[in-house]
Amino acid sequence: MPDRYADGMKIRRRVLGDAHVDAAEANKSAFDEAFQTLITEGAWGSVWARDTISLRERSMLTIALLAACGNFDEIAMHVRATANTGASPDDVIETLLHVAVYAGVPRANHAIRIARETYREMGIEP
Repeated sequence: MPDRYADGMKIRRRVLGDAHVDAAEANKSAFDEAFQTLITEGAWGSVWARDTISLRERSMLTIALLAACGNFDEIAMHVRATANTGASPDDVIETLLHVAVYAGVPRANHAIRIARETYREMGIEP
């Protein structure tokens, strides 16, 4: 039987980087520990750890879904993660063009602004 927590932590570190995960772990409290375990096992250990599609594709899907649902708080984190997943700025803009057509121009516009600012912070001029 797979160890979803261990698998999740491994892929979470691979995608988000040790610094991000270490900071999240350091900020974990008794109040949100169950939630952190849930996302590590569920999102990272059960979905991101699957080998059926690439990390690049998962990265693009995640950014599209975050933007389409209006969950803008995590877009910058996932744009930064593209440095580890192999999704390029061209991949991200293509993803967000799909969001514009299928989920709405205002959501895509907001996500593009976040992505552009995040890339600039990363020293990448998209």
